[in-house]
Amino acid sequence: MKTKFIPLLLAGLLTCSAFAQSVSTDVQRNVNQQTRIEDGLKTGQLTTKEVGKLEREQAAIAREEHNALKDGKLSAGEKAKIDRMQNKASADIHAEKNDGRVGNPNSVSSKRMQADVQRNVNQQQRVENGIKSGELTNHEVAKLEKGQARVDHKEAVAAKNGHIGEAEQRNIQHAENHQSKKIHKEKTDEQVRG
Repeated sequence: MKTKFIPLLLAGLLTCSAFAQSVSTDVQRNVNQQTRIEDGLKTGQLTTKEVGKLEREQAAIAREEHNALKDGKLSAGEKAKIDRMQNKASADIHAEKNDGRVGNPNSVSSKRMQADVQRNVNQQQRVENGIKSGELTNHEVAKLEKGQARVDHKEAVAAKNGHIGEAEQRNIQHAENHQSKKIHKEKTDEQVRG
């Protein structure tokens, strides 16, 4: 009995580890893409309006990650769909950065968006660290990705016309503050990755 149990236990642990690695990889791609968007704003390769379109796409990816993880599992089909969405988003970031349109990285709107996107990077890194440390379960990651989708959507709506006003940024910051508190709460509760 013991000889059959040990291989099954090891297989289960390896599956959990591979699953955690897969979720962590998806979140790391989110971090990378948000970093590329922020870099494009800082260099003027991206306009605020272009970032609005890219953030709409990031919101869709976060919603898909939420839907895929809310049952606590990530199937091969769900992973493949997220990978396709992330590959398209990556290509779209590259295309927008190289389309010849130039943004003003020193404009008020660009500075506001740069700050918001930097916060996306920071918060996604906190989620990734929580996955790697075992502080976050897949259910918790699903909740957090739903919240990130809301933040990304607010950024997309605010930047749709290429200008982000003070009130729009306050609205985004409110959502980001809420998301930050949720990340802290989920990382410090009693649930841990099994």
